[in-house]
Amino acid sequence: MVEERKCSFCGQVIEPGTGKMYVKKDGTVLHFDANKCYKNMILMKRVARTTAWTEKAAIEKDARKRAREKKE
Repeated sequence: MVEERKCSFCGQVIEPGTGKMYVKKDGTVLHFDANKCYKNMILMKRVARTTAWTEKAAIEKDARKRAREKKE
């Protein structure tokens, strides 16, 4: 069976045979589905939680929204 991988930055599923694998000096393996994700995380050092088009940002936004509703 083929292993299902998710992009380390945006969270999308990567189809087998596509994407980019990046190995850091400490041995951590990062998988990217597009060059856009690689550039944002490695070259520009952006955080997925604060980048609007990522899955992690959507989760963070929903959590903030629920917290505001609960507070009211």
